Amino acid sequence: MCAKEHDKFWEYHDKIFENQRKLGDDDLKRYATEIGLDAEKFNECFDAGKYNAQVTQDARDGAGLGVTGTPAFFINGRFLSGAQPFEAFEKIIEDELSR
Repeated sequence: MCAKEHDKFWEYHDKIFENQRKLGDDDLKRYATEIGLDAEKFNECFDAGKYNAQVTQDARDGAGLGVTGTPAFFINGRFLSGAQPFEAFEKIIEDELSR
């Protein structure tokens, strides 16, 4: 969310996704710098925990709906968990369209 303030959400997302085994605070701050974020502004946002409550609530909301990991999908309220083949989506979509 701190990266989003600088219109770099997806770049930061991709960077941390590529480095899932190194997600300590220092790593996360380094990645921000590597993608060109203003380190001082990012670190201030990060260190203040500016979005902690929002992220925690998002995780709680997901857990309340049965989400235990990513990816997770909802198609007209129907839950589909994990990486799935096209056919799994197609089956739910076709079923929903037939209703």
